[in-house]
Amino acid sequence: MKETKTGYRAVTKYLIGSPFKIRPVADLIRRRPYPEAVSILENMPQKGARLIGKTVKSAASNALTGNKKLDEDMLYVKEVYVDEGPRLKRVWFRGRGRADMQLKRMCHITVVVDETKKVSLEKPAVKKPSKKAAK
Repeated sequence: MKETKTGYRAVTKYLIGSPFKIRPVADLIRRRPYPEAVSILENMPQKGARLIGKTVKSAASNALTGNKKLDEDMLYVKEVYVDEGPRLKRVWFRGRGRADMQLKRMCHITVVVDETKKVSLEKPAVKKPSKKAAK
């Protein structure tokens, strides 16, 4: 369990996938409730959605097994980072005896989930204007 000051965190490293292709998927779920984020990721065809989904579920399980009694409905995705990892360099043989370098990019995904703030449905008490302000 990784608890930080800002919430519960999960990190997945060395995933083969370009961070440039995975970041747009991460932008869709940032600052969304956890159940909504999971449903969005499960219905997307991109490979990045599957990779981010595993990390989001891991962060949520870190939060649910923590000291506090939390429910899935109380969580939201606070932060999602997709950082660049190392690159695998492979030789790509071409015609006429030439060769190119093929780069297989990797990424690191970090997800932070936190509990939503409880919003009170009661209206705040209205202050009566003072006599000095009325003059």
